[in-house]
Amino acid sequence: MESVLAHRGSVLAHPPFRRFWVARVLSVVAFQVQTVAIGWQVYTLTGSALALGLLGLAQFLPMLLLTLLVGHAADRYDRRLIITVCQTIETTSAVVLAVGGLTGWLTIERGLVIVTIVGAARAFEGPTTSALMPDLVPRAMLPQASAWHASATQTAQIVGPALGGLLYALAPALPYATAATSWLVAALLMATVRDVTRLPGERDAESFFSGLLFIRRHRVLLGVLSLDLFAVLLGGVTALLPIYARDILDTGPSGLGLLRSAPAAGALVMSVALARHPLERRIGRTLFGVIVIFGLAIITFGVSRSLALSLAALCVLGMADVVSVVIRYSLVQLSTPDMMRGRVSAAFSLFTGTSNQLGEFRAGVTAALLGVVPAVLIGGIGTIVVALVWMAAFPELRRIRAYDT
Repeated sequence: MESVLAHRGSVLAHPPFRRFWVARVLSVVAFQVQTVAIGWQVYTLTGSALALGLLGLAQFLPMLLLTLLVGHAADRYDRRLIITVCQTIETTSAVVLAVGGLTGWLTIERGLVIVTIVGAARAFEGPTTSALMPDLVPRAMLPQASAWHASATQTAQIVGPALGGLLYALAPALPYATAATSWLVAALLMATVRDVTRLPGERDAESFFSGLLFIRRHRVLLGVLSLDLFAVLLGGVTALLPIYARDILDTGPSGLGLLRSAPAAGALVMSVALARHPLERRIGRTLFGVIVIFGLAIITFGVSRSLALSLAALCVLGMADVVSVVIRYSLVQLSTPDMMRGRVSAAFSLFTGTSNQLGEFRAGVTAALLGVVPAVLIGGIGTIVVALVWMAAFPELRRIRAYDT
């Protein structure tokens, strides 16, 4: 690990970025731990795929409704303060879930309300985090920083689900207590981040809608964000993992944790590789190629009845996804002036982050109507079709050779 960190001019040598990176890991660990726990708890109580879809919807709606406000706030106020407040709210939500689990106060309806509150906090935290990160590193190091930023998420998505499943097997309240602790430490770390290169007063807070208009005027950004929206919307399988773990692969909460960790394991390997060797050629073609691989991995997972094959397919899915994430993030940040980065990042979150939750809702509804395996296969095939259609609809995206062209 030391050799990786010591690699030529690593962004982790910058103390503000290093604290930011650790805080990001802890925040996503907390979210993943809590998500595994509440997903298993809801499915155990209801046995309903639709109920799992509703959890995704409860996270999606706040992001959809708050996007314009989030972007405006991130361009007008101290981004570090916004992130710290959000993580404090998330800490409180985890404490409430822990107490509710111990006292029997927690019901499905109350759980959905708490998940909605967490969704609202994450609606502010995600875009603001994306907007803050470029302030912490030199512009030339942004692609490398993007890869490390992705690695923070993937590291957390490996540790978080596995830890959440293990802790839930020991005691249902333990994952919530762990999530609360992680979010609290993350908030304290974010509060100490200093030496950002631009100040809030330098940002333009002119219009709620300017971020969306900026994306609409830049076809490359419109193409890359809409591609991710539809690919993830169709390809989401996370909500159905409790069903695969219990009913198809015949494993328990710990197996569910492994399934949720597998995409992140593949993604972490790829994100570290990208941090050491950033993509420099054929950026557009690489993007479309990894989306097709993403769809093929979903199809393989859908038909698998072997835990080993399912884990392998999810690892490949994660490797393909993180390449797409790094390309998208780098293109968006390098194409956006700082004074608009909050609003564009909020729109970016609407296109990408919310598609995960809406994709879970799509998967849950489709599984309830057609069955679990058909729901996954439809998503995988649909993802490949979207990639092919977008190649024709956005030729300028396909022709991108490097980030600066």
